[in-house]
Amino acid sequence: MNELIKVITNENDEQLVSGRDLHEFLEVETPYKKWFGRMSEYGFAENVDFIVMDKFVQDETAFGGHRRITDHALKLDMAKEISMIQRSEKGKQARQYFLQVEKAWNNPEMVVQRALQIQTRKVEALQLENAELKPKALFADAVRGSTNSCLIKDLALMLNQNGINIGQNRLFAYMRKHKYLGSGKGHYNKPTQKSMDKDLFEYREHFHTNSSGEVEVRFTPLVTGKGQEYFVNEFLDSETA
Repeated sequence: MNELIKVITNENDEQLVSGRDLHEFLEVETPYKKWFGRMSEYGFAENVDFIVMDKFVQDETAFGGHRRITDHALKLDMAKEISMIQRSEKGKQARQYFLQVEKAWNNPEMVVQRALQIQTRKVEALQLENAELKPKALFADAVRGSTNSCLIKDLALMLNQNGINIGQNRLFAYMRKHKYLGSGKGHYNKPTQKSMDKDLFEYREHFHTNSSGEVEVRFTPLVTGKGQEYFVNEFLDSETA
């Protein structure tokens, strides 16, 4: 079958025709904008029977370059009806052509072929998604079951090496902001009761003499194996949300 008018298929598996291509084929003397406005009065609705789109064409004026014009993507049923409305030989020819296109489209072999293509696209999309998530999944699996506690800077390093852009200072700030570590005087960076109840941290305390000669208690938080798994999953979930 010779292609009289270009027919394309969109992502919803619908066949579409350019309004301007149809207008040109029908050899309508009325300017496109006025003609299409008149055709729309036959009960066609935007975003149901057609969509408005921009089209760039060569500017034949002295200015040259490209200029933008309005076009419309018509569903095949609308294109058929518009062709019939013309009551011309060209209109009849266009309508017969669209009927042949529709018949070929609904041929059982074509239906099966399109179904296979759709399934192939779904599989490819799923494979791509799995490929993107696999490194993070492997990272989470590697952490799971760890029995060794680590420093905050080590956890930050692990996260950073696996695509989560965070350093030690930002991670400390995150822990304090979300009440995993204390932020007030006397318990700064000490794991909160919430963290201890969840077995996310253990800690070491040591004494430090400040510039005023006062002895202060300082805390070094250690992320438990359970805590590492907890925070890894928390950050991975926030990255994929």
